[in-house]
Amino acid sequence: MAENHDAIDDLMVEQRKFPPSEAFKKDSLVVGTHLYDEANEDYQGFWARQAAELVEWSKPWHTICEWELPFSKWFVGGELNVSWNCLDRHVLAGRGDKVAFHFEGEPGDTRTVTYSELLAEVQRFANALKGLGVRKGDRINIYLPMIPEAAVAMLACARIGAAHSVVFGGFSSQALADRINDAEAKVLITADGGWRRGEVFPLKKQADEAVANTPSIESVVVVRRGGNEVEMKAGRDHWYHDLMTAADPVCPAEPMDTEQLLFLLYTSGTTGKPKGIMHTTGGYLTHVTYTHKYVFDLHPDTDIYWCTADVGWITGHSYIVYGPLSNGATQVMYEGVPNFPGNDRMWSIIEKYGVTIFYTAPTAIRTFMKWGVEEPAKHDLSSLRLLGSVGEPINPEAWMWYAENIGRNNCPIVDTWWQTETGGIMISPLPGATTTKPGSATFPLPGVNAELVDDAGKPVRKGGGYLTLTTPWPGMLRGIWKDHLLHAGTTEDAQRQDHAPSAARRGRGPQPR
Repeated sequence: MAENHDAIDDLMVEQRKFPPSEAFKKDSLVVGTHLYDEANEDYQGFWARQAAELVEWSKPWHTICEWELPFSKWFVGGELNVSWNCLDRHVLAGRGDKVAFHFEGEPGDTRTVTYSELLAEVQRFANALKGLGVRKGDRINIYLPMIPEAAVAMLACARIGAAHSVVFGGFSSQALADRINDAEAKVLITADGGWRRGEVFPLKKQADEAVANTPSIESVVVVRRGGNEVEMKAGRDHWYHDLMTAADPVCPAEPMDTEQLLFLLYTSGTTGKPKGIMHTTGGYLTHVTYTHKYVFDLHPDTDIYWCTADVGWITGHSYIVYGPLSNGATQVMYEGVPNFPGNDRMWSIIEKYGVTIFYTAPTAIRTFMKWGVEEPAKHDLSSLRLLGSVGEPINPEAWMWYAENIGRNNCPIVDTWWQTETGGIMISPLPGATTTKPGSATFPLPGVNAELVDDAGKPVRKGGGYLTLTTPWPGMLRGIWKDHLLHAGTTEDAQRQDHAPSAARRGRGPQPR
C-alpha cells in the first residue's frame, strides 16, 4: 500500500487553486459554512431536515436512522411515493407546463416533454404494467436507448411499487439474461432499436436472445424507436404504443414504505458475477434531491441542466431521473454519441438549448481534448455557468482544459466522487463556497463523514490512504440482492489528503458512470 500512497503523492502535487468568483457567489445557494456546521453538530438531524424540506411524505417517519453495521434504515415508519415527488407535486403546484426534457435524438429529431406530459405518460404506462400482471414488489427489467421512455418506465415502476433493474443498452444478450435471471424479473421493457453513430443498433434481437434463457419473463414491451424490423411473439410481446392507447389515463401514486425497494442496479465484482445493488425509497430520494440541488447550485426556474450519462448507470438514475425531476429541473436528454455527425455535437447541443449546467465524464473530456479546441470554439457556450465531472478521477490537465475551453474560465467545476453503492454524491465542492483545485474532489459534503486511514486503520493526516465512510447516510445501498452476507464486505478506494484535507483520487474502487 505504501507504494500506492507514494504514487498518489507524486501525481497530485498541485498548487493551483480557484476560489468561487464574486459573480457566482452573488446568486449561489450556499456561500458559507452553515450547512457544514449544522451537519457537524448533528448529522442525523441535518438529514432529517433535508428529508422534511425537499421531499413530500404521505406519512411522517418516527425514527431518523436505525444503524446496525453494515445495515441502515432511514426515516423509519415514513411513507412516500417517488413518482409523486418527481411529477405530481410539480404539476399540482402549477408548473405542469415547465419542460422536463428537451430530447434530441442522434439523427436530429427532437421532442419537448413537459411535466404534465411526462406525468400523463407515466400514469398510462403504470396502468399498462398493471394490465400485464405487475404488482408491488415485482422486478421489471429495462433495456432501452437514451430516450424519454426510459425515464417513463422507471417512474411508472416507482409509481406502483415495482422495482426496476435497468441494463445498459450496450450490454450483450448474455449480460441481460444474467441480470434478468438474478432478479427473476416478470417483464422486460426494450425497443426495436436505437441510434448510434448514424445507424440503428438492434435491441429487440438481443432481447429475444436473452429471453430465450430467462424463464421468469412473462411479457416483453417494445418501444418503436429505430424503425427496424423485429419479430413479435404472440402473447408475449406488446408494442408500447398499443399498450398506451388502451391504458386508463389515471393511476394514483401508491404510498410506499420508506424502505420499499426502488431499484436494483447490477455491478460486477471480482468474480464477474453480476451483483444487484439494492436502493430503497425515502433515504435514496432524499440523498439525490439534496445533492443535486446543492452540488449543482440548481436554480430550477432558470437553469437548463444536462448530464451526459446513460440511464443504465447509477449516474443516470440519480442525476438524470430521480434527483433532477424531484427538484423540478429542466434537462437535456441526448440519445447518441458525441461525434455524430461531427466532433462538435455536444457543443452544438449546449448552444442550441442554452445549457447552463453540464455534467460529464473525464474520459469524454480527454476525448474532447484530442479533437481539439477548434471544436468547442465553433459554438457560443456562454450560457454555461457550472461544469461537473463524474465517473473516474479527473487529471489536472483535463480539469484545466475543461475550465478554459468549455467554461471559458467563468465556470466552477464540481468534481464529484461517489459509487453505485453510495447512491449519490459523497465528496464534492459546493460551488459557491469551496475553493477548488484541479484533480481534487475537495471535501465530503455536509452530512457525509469520511476519513483516510492507513493499513492499520489509523487516520492519515497527509498523504495517501484508504477512504473510509465513518457514519451511515440515507442513500447508501441496503444490501446485495439475494446475498446479504456479501454486503458485509467492503469496497475500497485510495485517496490523497494534503494539508487542507481535500481528497484527490487515484484509482482503486468503483466509480459511478
